[in-house]
Amino acid sequence: MSSDDALPAPPNWRVVLADTTVGAEEIAAVTDVLTGRWLSTGPVTRAFEREFADTLGVVDAVAVNSGTAALHLALITLGVGPGDEVIMPALTFVASAAMTVAVGATPVFADVRSAHDLTIDPADVARRITGRTRAVVAMHYGGYPADVDRLVALAAKHGVALIEDAAHAPAVRYRSDQVGTGALGTFGDVGCFSFHPAKNLTTGEGGMVVARDQQLLAECRDLRSHCMTAPTWDRDRGLATGYDVTGVGFNYRPSEIASAIGRVQLRRLAADRATRARLVAEYRTHLGSMPDLVLPFTGRDDLDTAHHLFVIMLPPGVDRAWFRAALRDVGVQTSVHYPPTHQLSYYQQRWAADVTLPVTDATADRIVSLPLHARMSAGDATYVARAVVETLRGSGTS
Repeated sequence: MSSDDALPAPPNWRVVLADTTVGAEEIAAVTDVLTGRWLSTGPVTRAFEREFADTLGVVDAVAVNSGTAALHLALITLGVGPGDEVIMPALTFVASAAMTVAVGATPVFADVRSAHDLTIDPADVARRITGRTRAVVAMHYGGYPADVDRLVALAAKHGVALIEDAAHAPAVRYRSDQVGTGALGTFGDVGCFSFHPAKNLTTGEGGMVVARDQQLLAECRDLRSHCMTAPTWDRDRGLATGYDVTGVGFNYRPSEIASAIGRVQLRRLAADRATRARLVAEYRTHLGSMPDLVLPFTGRDDLDTAHHLFVIMLPPGVDRAWFRAALRDVGVQTSVHYPPTHQLSYYQQRWAADVTLPVTDATADRIVSLPLHARMSAGDATYVARAVVETLRGSGTS
């Protein structure tokens, strides 16, 4: 590589946006897998599935290689296809819309409840249900549960499926159950989880499908590996001499390396969440009195939460690009969760040209995600909060 081709130096971050807690235990677990020399889906993955299911209080779960794969399998096994509509929040990652399009259905974008509650608005969902609606995707934004009671009632009333996008909310309780547990007749039909490196529980890349309907889970397990009747592990161990293929499936298998990391991460999930909760409390202490600065979900102590994101909503008139650049200059990394899907060019041109979402549209340019992860210290949170305060005061709007 010539000097002209050298990559630019990364910013000198004082506090990064997200980080993992991967350490010696995960390294040891991965070493055990490498020593055993079986790297594709096998017994370590099966153990991870069972331990994850136990954590959520369900019978079983199916591990996949991404949260996007989990959403895709959920839509397929629920029978969503051409001619159908799937309602979802626009304020979420694009994967929900992408997988809806992938199965031939139409994404229908719904608004969020308010600047103080960035989860999907059940009232807006109700307005958008038609005879073509086949499913609703409820995303538990930032680790805070959506209004599951009302969404379940809507789904039952109209005979549509409810898919819980619980990528931000592993092991979060809503009343007496866990979100994303796919409880037919209570919560969603299918729960989908993501284990991306930015998530509270990471496997590097990975995901999980959860449902109480064991037939649906069995279909997900088949689809995960090309609908083959005997997995490679069984054939390698002499438990099967061949296989048949019963349908068109995919390669959504996770590796044993990823699952080994996931098993360790699952064991430390509660401790990491407690750290995140302390950091959020520190943020709220320092930022709660800033004029016109909105801290979504403030006062929602009735909700269990994973504290996946700490999102602020800038005062009106503050240029977000300027604000983020100012924080970058003092070493604070920020992000935006998310550019609303209905404003992204591909979806805006094809499915959202006439879509108006008053709350999402009014808040989309004001949302900023501050650093939040279990490697942060209280001092880090204080540093970030003071940087936010000083920057806003310098803007002349607060």
